[in-house]
Amino acid sequence: MSNLSYEDSKKRVIYGLYLLGIITLIEVGISLFGKGHIVPGVHKYAAVLYICGFLIAAFSLYKAYFIVYEFMHMKYEVKSLAMTVLLPTVLLVWAVIAFFQEGSSWKARRDRIKEKNAEKPAASSSKLESSLMKKDTYILDKF
Repeated sequence: MSNLSYEDSKKRVIYGLYLLGIITLIEVGISLFGKGHIVPGVHKYAAVLYICGFLIAAFSLYKAYFIVYEFMHMKYEVKSLAMTVLLPTVLLVWAVIAFFQEGSSWKARRDRIKEKNAEKPAASSSKLESSLMKKDTYILDKF
Protein backbone atom coordinates (compact mmCIF):
# COMPACT_ATOMS: atom_id res chain seq x y z
CA MET A 1 0.00 0.00 0.00
CA SER A 2 3.01 2.27 0.13
CA ASN A 3 2.55 3.14 -3.54
CA LEU A 4 -1.02 4.38 -2.92
CA SER A 5 -1.82 7.90 -1.85
CA TYR A 6 -3.53 8.63 1.45
CA GLU A 7 -6.90 9.11 -0.23
CA ASP A 8 -6.59 5.85 -2.20
CA SER A 9 -5.58 3.96 0.93
CA LYS A 10 -8.55 5.45 2.77
CA LYS A 11 -10.89 4.35 -0.05
CA ARG A 12 -9.49 0.80 0.11
CA VAL A 13 -10.08 0.64 3.86
CA ILE A 14 -13.63 1.95 3.57
CA TYR A 15 -14.31 -0.51 0.72
CA GLY A 16 -12.99 -3.33 2.94
CA LEU A 17 -15.16 -2.29 5.88
CA TYR A 18 -18.27 -2.13 3.70
CA LEU A 19 -17.46 -5.50 2.15
CA LEU A 20 -16.95 -7.14 5.55
CA GLY A 21 -20.12 -5.52 6.91
CA ILE A 22 -22.23 -6.72 3.98
CA ILE A 23 -20.86 -10.25 4.23
CA THR A 24 -21.56 -10.26 7.97
CA LEU A 25 -25.16 -9.16 7.36
CA ILE A 26 -25.53 -11.94 4.78
CA GLU A 27 -24.20 -14.46 7.33
CA VAL A 28 -26.66 -13.24 9.95
CA GLY A 29 -29.50 -13.54 7.41
CA ILE A 30 -28.48 -17.08 6.50
CA SER A 31 -28.28 -18.00 10.18
CA LEU A 32 -31.72 -16.57 10.92
CA PHE A 33 -33.12 -18.40 7.90
CA GLY A 34 -31.48 -21.69 8.92
CA LYS A 35 -32.80 -21.48 12.47
CA GLY A 36 -36.35 -20.85 11.24
CA HIS A 37 -36.77 -17.22 12.29
CA ILE A 38 -37.46 -15.95 8.76
CA VAL A 39 -39.35 -18.96 7.36
CA PRO A 40 -40.94 -20.95 10.20
CA GLY A 41 -40.43 -24.70 10.06
CA VAL A 42 -37.46 -24.68 7.70
CA HIS A 43 -35.07 -25.61 10.52
CA LYS A 44 -36.60 -29.10 10.64
CA TYR A 45 -34.85 -30.11 7.41
CA ALA A 46 -31.29 -31.35 7.85
CA ALA A 47 -30.32 -30.36 4.30
CA VAL A 48 -31.18 -26.72 5.01
CA LEU A 49 -29.06 -26.74 8.15
CA TYR A 50 -26.10 -28.28 6.31
CA ILE A 51 -26.36 -25.80 3.43
CA CYS A 52 -26.64 -22.86 5.82
CA GLY A 53 -23.69 -24.13 7.84
CA PHE A 54 -21.60 -24.56 4.70
CA LEU A 55 -22.46 -21.06 3.46
CA ILE A 56 -21.64 -19.47 6.81
CA ALA A 57 -18.30 -21.33 6.92
CA ALA A 58 -17.50 -20.29 3.34
CA PHE A 59 -18.30 -16.62 4.01
CA SER A 60 -16.27 -16.71 7.23
CA LEU A 61 -13.28 -18.18 5.40
CA TYR A 62 -13.57 -15.47 2.73
CA LYS A 63 -13.64 -12.78 5.41
CA ALA A 64 -10.56 -14.28 7.05
CA TYR A 65 -8.81 -14.40 3.66
CA PHE A 66 -9.71 -10.79 2.92
CA ILE A 67 -8.55 -9.56 6.34
CA VAL A 68 -5.23 -11.37 6.09
CA TYR A 69 -4.52 -10.33 2.53
CA GLU A 70 -5.75 -6.75 2.65
CA PHE A 71 -5.56 -5.47 6.22
CA MET A 72 -2.54 -7.51 7.26
CA HIS A 73 -0.85 -6.60 3.95
CA MET A 74 -0.02 -10.16 2.90
CA LYS A 75 -1.02 -9.19 -0.62
CA TYR A 76 1.92 -6.81 -0.73
CA GLU A 77 4.54 -9.16 0.78
CA VAL A 78 6.83 -11.63 -0.92
CA LYS A 79 5.35 -15.06 -1.47
CA SER A 80 7.67 -16.86 0.95
CA LEU A 81 6.63 -14.62 3.86
CA ALA A 82 2.95 -15.10 3.02
CA MET A 83 3.42 -18.90 2.98
CA THR A 84 5.28 -18.72 6.31
CA VAL A 85 2.19 -17.14 7.84
CA LEU A 86 -0.45 -19.22 6.05
CA LEU A 87 1.08 -22.71 6.28
CA PRO A 88 0.72 -22.97 10.08
CA THR A 89 -2.93 -22.00 9.67
CA VAL A 90 -3.48 -24.90 7.27
CA LEU A 91 -1.72 -27.22 9.72
CA LEU A 92 -3.97 -25.96 12.50
CA VAL A 93 -7.07 -26.81 10.46
CA TRP A 94 -5.61 -30.27 9.78
CA ALA A 95 -4.98 -30.74 13.52
CA VAL A 96 -8.58 -29.83 14.38
CA ILE A 97 -9.86 -32.38 11.84
CA ALA A 98 -7.50 -35.02 13.26
CA PHE A 99 -8.68 -34.31 16.82
CA PHE A 100 -12.32 -34.72 15.77
CA GLN A 101 -11.47 -38.08 14.18
CA GLU A 102 -9.58 -39.22 17.26
CA GLY A 103 -12.45 -38.11 19.51
CA SER A 104 -15.00 -40.10 17.54
CA SER A 105 -12.72 -43.15 17.75
CA TRP A 106 -12.50 -42.78 21.53
CA LYS A 107 -16.28 -42.41 21.75
CA ALA A 108 -16.80 -45.61 19.77
CA ARG A 109 -14.40 -47.48 22.06
CA ARG A 110 -16.13 -46.09 25.13
CA ASP A 111 -19.51 -47.25 23.82
CA ARG A 112 -18.13 -50.75 23.20
CA ILE A 113 -16.76 -50.89 26.77
CA LYS A 114 -20.16 -49.84 28.13
CA GLU A 115 -21.84 -52.59 26.09
CA LYS A 116 -19.36 -55.15 27.38
CA ASN A 117 -19.90 -54.01 30.96
CA ALA A 118 -23.66 -54.35 30.55
CA GLU A 119 -23.30 -58.02 29.56
CA LYS A 120 -23.54 -60.62 32.29
CA PRO A 121 -20.30 -62.55 32.77
CA ALA A 122 -20.39 -66.22 31.87
CA ALA A 123 -20.98 -68.64 34.73
CA SER A 124 -17.66 -69.75 36.13
CA SER A 125 -16.84 -72.95 37.90
CA SER A 126 -14.31 -71.19 40.05
CA LYS A 127 -15.71 -69.47 43.13
CA LEU A 128 -12.50 -67.46 43.43
CA GLU A 129 -13.07 -65.83 40.05
CA SER A 130 -16.66 -64.93 40.88
CA SER A 131 -15.65 -63.47 44.21
CA LEU A 132 -13.09 -61.25 42.49
CA MET A 133 -15.66 -59.90 40.05
CA LYS A 134 -17.13 -56.71 41.43
CA LYS A 135 -19.89 -54.47 40.16
CA ASP A 136 -17.53 -51.88 38.63
CA THR A 137 -15.13 -54.34 36.99
CA TYR A 138 -14.38 -53.54 33.37
CA ILE A 139 -14.00 -56.44 30.99
CA LEU A 140 -11.74 -55.36 28.15
CA ASP A 141 -10.69 -58.64 26.57
CA LYS A 142 -12.05 -60.05 23.27
CA PHE A 143 -11.80 -56.85 21.26
